[in-house]
Amino acid sequence: MNKIVAKFGGSNLKKKEDIQKLVRVIKAYDKPMVIVVSAFYGITNHLIKSMVEVKKDESHIETLVHFLRQLKAEAIEENFESKEWQDKTMKAVESRIRELSRYLTGIHYIGDVPEFVEDVILSYGERLSSLVLAAILQSQGIDAEEALPEDMPLLTDGEFGNATVDYDKAAPHVQERLKENKIYVVPGFYGVSENGKVTLLGRGGSDYSAAAIARCLGAESLDVWKDVDGFMSANPKLVPSAKRVTQLSYAEAAELSYFGASILHPRTVEPLKEVGIPIHIGNIDAFDGIIEPRTVVQATETVTEQIIKSVTYSDDFCILKLRGAGVGLKKGVLAKITVALDRAGINIKSVITSQVVINLLLSAKDIKKAFDIVEKLELSAVTELTATEQLSTIAVVGEGILDQPGVAGRMFMALAQKEINVRMIVSGASVVASYFMVANTDRDAAIEAIHQEFFD
Repeated sequence: MNKIVAKFGGSNLKKKEDIQKLVRVIKAYDKPMVIVVSAFYGITNHLIKSMVEVKKDESHIETLVHFLRQLKAEAIEENFESKEWQDKTMKAVESRIRELSRYLTGIHYIGDVPEFVEDVILSYGERLSSLVLAAILQSQGIDAEEALPEDMPLLTDGEFGNATVDYDKAAPHVQERLKENKIYVVPGFYGVSENGKVTLLGRGGSDYSAAAIARCLGAESLDVWKDVDGFMSANPKLVPSAKRVTQLSYAEAAELSYFGASILHPRTVEPLKEVGIPIHIGNIDAFDGIIEPRTVVQATETVTEQIIKSVTYSDDFCILKLRGAGVGLKKGVLAKITVALDRAGINIKSVITSQVVINLLLSAKDIKKAFDIVEKLELSAVTELTATEQLSTIAVVGEGILDQPGVAGRMFMALAQKEINVRMIVSGASVVASYFMVANTDRDAAIEAIHQEFFD
């Protein structure tokens, strides 16, 4: 039987007792498997902050080292009964922290953070987690071993900051390295280029790295453990009557993740849908000794009675509008814009066009920079360039949403009854999702109105 790959994220490593919860879940599987772990909650942010600070002040290195040493010492003291295991593990942690410290010292002396150095430094949060967890399992008599991505190697396309795993090249190496009947603990978030450079798999990319390893192994399933009850019909903090969604297709899960549902990283589905490996979402806080998924993501496409399975949102959207009578007729306008923004490292989330307007949906952090870049292009077809304030994008997701008459009518009637103005509507780009944009102040009311219309 193929192995299971299980992913435990930073949300599973917030409190002191969380590691013991994690260990209980691993023991309940009672089989050889691959565990992929994130950094302890908040550590990646500390590493990002430290890279900025140490460029000017070397003393911040010791501040970070003290923080990491204390955090890991507490985890070790609480999770090892044997003093011998405590000392052995702390010695290994100290060695890894010294490696990190040397990279930070280099940043201080050159006064800059090269891309390849940034990727290495940010990988240390996960490296420390995997080291400690593997030692905890070993100390309890479990046949476990830490396996680092560079030792497989988990090969990527080499792009720093947001790499993609090369499944065909990586698979034989991953299979060989993880072939024994034991538990392997792998740090998530990064792989390595063909020339051995550490490359991150995007912020929050531990889900994606676990999915990539699952694909390389032909895993039985990818089990993602969270501290929430799987995918819901809406955010329970906004809609108390939200219901758990037990089944989703790959396309539905991808759309929900992209538009703000924080259950999976948006790229998690990407490696798995082509080979049909299911994703099982578990709730570690509800674990009662039985491995049972709260939500299953798989190839099966099901149309429910209410059509819509979930309504979610993202506040990270702004619109860059390019208006002009010739933007839809003059060739090359959009090409020049996209090339310029790509060179500046700005991701275009979506493009919506008419004959007289091009609307670029961008992240809020990029909107000012994008405006300046496009303005400098001095495009003759563009007579007016404007940037909207930050808006909320609400996505309504469900198989059959485009095929069932009346779904859009019910949705927008519900919004109209609450006097909510819709700034922009996109439907048809995805067969399982429609999305629209409203003012931030209308977001909560819009979600409640739609959920009430279809679920209550």
